[in-house]
Amino acid sequence: MIKVGIIGVGTVGTSVANILKDNADVISARAGHDIVVKSGVVKNLAKDRGLDIILTDNVDDVLNDDEIDVVVELMGGVEEPFEVVKRALKSGKAVVTANKALLAYHRYELQEIAQDLAFEYEASVAGGIPIINALRDGLSANHIESMMGIMNGTCNYMMTKMTNEGVDYDAILKESQELGYAEADPSFDVGGYDAAHKLLILASIAYGIDAKPEDILIEGIENVTQDDISFAKEFGYAIKLLGIAKKTGSEVELRVHACLIKKDEMIAKIDGVMNGISVVGDKVGETLYYGPGAGGDATASAVVANIIDIARSGKSRPMLGFDRPMEGKALTLKSVEQIESKYYLRINVSDKAGVLARVTKLFEDNNISIETILQRPADNISANLLISTHIAVEKDVQKMIKDLEAQEFVHVKPVMIRIV
Repeated sequence: MIKVGIIGVGTVGTSVANILKDNADVISARAGHDIVVKSGVVKNLAKDRGLDIILTDNVDDVLNDDEIDVVVELMGGVEEPFEVVKRALKSGKAVVTANKALLAYHRYELQEIAQDLAFEYEASVAGGIPIINALRDGLSANHIESMMGIMNGTCNYMMTKMTNEGVDYDAILKESQELGYAEADPSFDVGGYDAAHKLLILASIAYGIDAKPEDILIEGIENVTQDDISFAKEFGYAIKLLGIAKKTGSEVELRVHACLIKKDEMIAKIDGVMNGISVVGDKVGETLYYGPGAGGDATASAVVANIIDIARSGKSRPMLGFDRPMEGKALTLKSVEQIESKYYLRINVSDKAGVLARVTKLFEDNNISIETILQRPADNISANLLISTHIAVEKDVQKMIKDLEAQEFVHVKPVMIRIV
């Protein structure tokens, strides 16, 4: 029998305990062992969770319990769970976590501590989609050329509603909060940080890149308006918040931001709260992984699958899927300034003669070639210029935006969305 201790019995933790109980027959058959939750750690012992397991508010009751084989960490946060997981591993217990923030900052240290102990984290990226095992096992024969995906269901739900129903950003954010898709403080989701944590985990498995969130380009969807969506529709694009990893030569670029993506791309067709990740390997070509990215049962399903793996084989493999330098140690993180892309800009300007010529001259001065221009009236005195470019370099585009901001005929900071 495998005994489990859950640290953090909230929505996901409760689902883990219920799945292990409700599906005990099939889980036992697949694992080759009975798996039971012995105890769980909560902050509020007075709250009824409807579970028939021992509950405690002292993490030591799980970490010091010699009968517990697997610790499931579902606390959230970074430093406190880091200390808890370190203690669990040092006491010889296997660990399963769904904590993407923990891994975004401490995955390499934890791999070093875990050594041959099982440490699994499938639920940390895209909930119910088995993307970790796909990268670590199913595609292990490939050099990964690129990954691109919708890794935050909240943003995808909001962009879908804004596109399909014409809802404004503030209205759909409020609705998302009422539905429980967005937190009271939504900045972690809509600012792109949640997706960035997941991208960093995948990039470590695919490329061996050791980067922190502060090292990569992270932007959200806060500035997307119906003007941008109208432009996207007119030119055959959808707007999505994407996490992108791409290998070019000896460099890997990692970025999270809103993107204009052609409507006929598979990723562009993923709507609502669903997640989808495209992975291109040098031998297999493109593969696409689609499914629920969050929610108690979907996330718990991945957690329980990891527990079954541990019970079945006592996996003792490198946590990140490699124990020698990846790609001959040759890959480095590409500078944000050197990223190349096509760009879309929305520039609110004075609606008078000569302004358009001065705007296009600034593009020319910064080595940026314009592909399309639309002009739409904004109010009685101003118009929005909606401009897309050919391939340009990020540092040139950022400089041009500063140049535009300095012009007396530009009323607000231009909005920029990259095109993939």
